[in-house]
Amino acid sequence: MQENENSIIVGRIGGVYGVRGWLKIESYTRPVENIFTYSPWLIHVDSSWKAVDIDEFQQRGSGRLLMKMVGVDTPEQARKFVHCEIAVTQEILPQLSEGEFYWHDLIGLEVLNQDEINLGKVKDIVETGANDVLVINKVGEKKTKTLIPLVMDVFVKRVDLIAKTMHVDWQIEE
Repeated sequence: MQENENSIIVGRIGGVYGVRGWLKIESYTRPVENIFTYSPWLIHVDSSWKAVDIDEFQQRGSGRLLMKMVGVDTPEQARKFVHCEIAVTQEILPQLSEGEFYWHDLIGLEVLNQDEINLGKVKDIVETGANDVLVINKVGEKKTKTLIPLVMDVFVKRVDLIAKTMHVDWQIEE
């Protein structure tokens, strides 16, 4: 399978675990174990995306995820997948309710404040203890980075995925 806009990165393979070809998984889903509800996985290995079948998986403790792929039975076989990204196709993600968004929907949106001043584009979203934070990059005479809490109806007033814009209640510091 080739990389396309239809695939969403949901995690990464962190390392080899044990002697039977198990791999450590770093999940970007919330909760972390939801990564195992998506199938098939696409693994980016050897410069291309390959569909893989999961033989077994388990969660140990709070958030430690392990997985064994079909046909991978030794640490040597598993090692080739270390640091590979894990993706799924968008079609298998659950439908969201009105006003809910996946992070990948928000990346790249133009951000306008209440005075219609363009603050830049959403470059990233950072998870913090209290709430997620939008990282807005503005490129121009001065490259600026603005951090805005991702709190709907407080700081984020409206998201328009069709127009690719986000309207926020945020003042520019001069």
